[in-house]
Amino acid sequence: MTRTEHSDSEARRAPPGARVPVSVIIPTRNEERNLPKTLRAIEGWAQEVLVLDSFSDDRTCEIARENGASVVQHEFESFSAQKNWALDNLPFRTEWVFFLDADERPTPALKAEIAGELGDPGRSIDGFYVGRQNIFMGKWIRHGGWYPNWNLRLFKHHVGRYEDRIVHEHVILQGRVGYLVHPLLHDDYKGLERYFDRHNVYSSMEAVEVFRFLDGTGGENLQPSFWRRGPERRRLLKQLAYRYLPCRPLIKFLWMYFARAGFLDGRAGFRYCLLQTFYEYQVSLKLMELRSSDSSPLLRYQPRTVETPSADRTDESSATSFRAIK
Repeated sequence: MTRTEHSDSEARRAPPGARVPVSVIIPTRNEERNLPKTLRAIEGWAQEVLVLDSFSDDRTCEIARENGASVVQHEFESFSAQKNWALDNLPFRTEWVFFLDADERPTPALKAEIAGELGDPGRSIDGFYVGRQNIFMGKWIRHGGWYPNWNLRLFKHHVGRYEDRIVHEHVILQGRVGYLVHPLLHDDYKGLERYFDRHNVYSSMEAVEVFRFLDGTGGENLQPSFWRRGPERRRLLKQLAYRYLPCRPLIKFLWMYFARAGFLDGRAGFRYCLLQTFYEYQVSLKLMELRSSDSSPLLRYQPRTVETPSADRTDESSATSFRAIK
């Protein structure tokens, strides 16, 4: 693994006005509040922008078209299934893809760094981890283990695929990876009410994933490793905690707030650590429900087994949908 140096990326900037050879994919569902800022942040930068929409009933698709993005609609099943459908079916114009959430924005420094990396013919890298600068209640959560919060978002689409996980999914890449210096800005404009709603659903999905892991019924997943920074290490620690650690919510708070210096982020840091503790408590309670009941409503989140499309075949209805609304 390699880490991109700041001086290298500055030296290899793309010519002014040139579009970077990357296809940006933005999964959405009712993102009219967040999407405009994200699209403006990448306006004129990427060669292709695709909004992968799960049949929003607000102005998401209209906003995307107004800002020059192509819109593809596909029924949502899970986060990983949605992204893998895009990798299997969309006719990308470029070799590289860059997955962005609607509440994430690349900074000018990150865009320049990516342009330099993708414009270097001597680089034998197939994907890049990108750090995330998480904003909570207007403040950057820099401590508590939440920065840089590495995620593999930029990769060659033919060598990467998302793991079989319904939430908090990561890319399994067949190739070499590097780490970008500059982070994504992660700032949700939907407010705290949406934060609570979203994490209630996320905790249900996470409980199902933990249940699958403990039951040995999970699919192909990221290989946990203590020696790999980022998602692999976090996954290992999470699996060890759910298999062996009692009082997980309390220990998580102590770990984030004291061991990882979350207190240095002030009141926002305390609130964020407290909410993450409550999220862990939700997962634990929902896991108890799953293990005690064969008819738990949470089982509706269990992933369905679907056929993976071959490289030379596209689902007819999906292809028609793409052509009709592009």
